Amino acid sequence: MSEKAFVAVAKLEDIPAGARKVVEIGGVSVILVHAKDRIFAVRNLCSHAYETLECGRVRAGWISCPVHGARFDLETGKPLNPPATMPIETYAVRTIGDTIEVAL
Repeated sequence: MSEKAFVAVAKLEDIPAGARKVVEIGGVSVILVHAKDRIFAVRNLCSHAYETLECGRVRAGWISCPVHGARFDLETGKPLNPPATMPIETYAVRTIGDTIEVAL
C-alpha cells in the first residue's frame, strides 16, 4: 500500500476561521475551508452541475454549490440535499507547524 504524498499548499494565517482559499495541486482545483476549528480540503467541483464551489456558502461543516444549492459535507463529501446525489472528492489535510499540507 503506497503512502499518500502530502504537498504544502498554504500557511495557516492565509485561511482564518470562516475563510476559504482555492489552490491547485497537480492540476486539480482544491478549496481549503477553515470551519469547525479545522481545515478541510475538497475538490472545487460540484458533483451535480460540475460548477466550481468556491463561491458557495459555507456553514456548520458544509459547502453549497452556488448554482443549484446542493450542499456537501466538508469532511465526507457526501451530498446533504438534492439535486446532488454523488459525493464530492475530499482530501487528507495535515498541519506541520504553520504549513497546511494536502494529499490527493
